[in-house]
Amino acid sequence: MLGFPKAFDDMRVGLLGGSFDPPHAGHVHITRQALRRFGLDRVWWLVSPGNPLKANGPAPIEKRMAACREIMQHPKVLVTDIEVKLGTRFTADTVEALQGVYPNVKFVWLMGADNLASVHKWDRWEWIFENVPIGVTSRPEEHPKAAGSKAAMKYRAARLPVLSAKRLPFQKPPAWCLLDGPAVDISSTGIRESGDWVNNGFNES
Repeated sequence: MLGFPKAFDDMRVGLLGGSFDPPHAGHVHITRQALRRFGLDRVWWLVSPGNPLKANGPAPIEKRMAACREIMQHPKVLVTDIEVKLGTRFTADTVEALQGVYPNVKFVWLMGADNLASVHKWDRWEWIFENVPIGVTSRPEEHPKAAGSKAAMKYRAARLPVLSAKRLPFQKPPAWCLLDGPAVDISSTGIRESGDWVNNGFNES
């Protein structure tokens, strides 16, 4: 399809969605961890038009896309505005649309442990778990909360052991894996509050 990323049948593609307002080392860390530990062929960054759970809109998408491409330079990572092309804003709608466009691609939805702890607030969150494998990376202090979250408890029987993480793209949903290990302690909110995002020239007054 014109303007959409190319992908071959059975390609293992991780999807990392978010506003990336701004992108930071934590996003890069999640991506590199996912590529290696889930055995992915590619990771697509899905830079969203806006987060439906946030009242205030993000910086213009063109500036966020440019910042993403500057910080995430890897031959297996593609920064996209595919949600703009699909006309979707909720994760479930995006995944459903992508599976329609790429019926033979093995997608894995990627998220941080903080998102696993609150994913039950997302639109059609159960549909997400039951239709796409989910790979989760965790800061050490977030691991217990994520592992005990509503979603983790509901789908505890579908949790894949860390030692089997590379099997995740091949699993029939529901299937999810929570990676352990060190993580980068940084957030987009913290960067915005520090003023660095504005000082870097990516916000408009």
